[in-house]
Amino acid sequence: MGALVLLLIIIAAIAIMAIGMYNSLITLRNRCDNAWSQVDVQLRRRYDLIPNLVETVKGYAKHESGVFERVTQARAAAVNAQTVKDQGQADNVLTGALKSLFAVAEAYPDLKANQNFLMLQEELAGTESKVAYARQFYNDVVMKFNMKQQVFPSNILASMFGFKTKEYFQIEEEVAKGPVKVSF
Repeated sequence: MGALVLLLIIIAAIAIMAIGMYNSLITLRNRCDNAWSQVDVQLRRRYDLIPNLVETVKGYAKHESGVFERVTQARAAAVNAQTVKDQGQADNVLTGALKSLFAVAEAYPDLKANQNFLMLQEELAGTESKVAYARQFYNDVVMKFNMKQQVFPSNILASMFGFKTKEYFQIEEEVAKGPVKVSF
């Protein structure tokens, strides 16, 4: 009788531990999804600012159509990216295109004094900071989630229930590793 009670206590303890690990994995997975949605919100805000910025610069630099096309194409690719990896690659291209756009704007003193341009520039600078923070937060949560899946004994439950690791939001291109310059 005493052995049966001991066995039931051990089984109950293992079950409680397994439930705790499972709930922890679910919580971390949901935090990853939420963190990614926060990255997405900031990126969408950035993408919404870009057409206004391009139009403002276009009014001053009509002969720079190649730069405008690259920015527009890079923005479209970033908006349509489906995976974290695709989003990271598209964001790298967009960052490079924005650097080109700001280099063009540098050559036009009247543009640099335009109130609309200055306001868009300031909004983009603030958004860039928010994007950087959201990326960092997302990658921190992904690290915790992925680690939880790799350490014993939660790795057993993660494998049993089909949890998959998440991708980090990485900057791969050297040109994109620096911040977008938004001041003159």
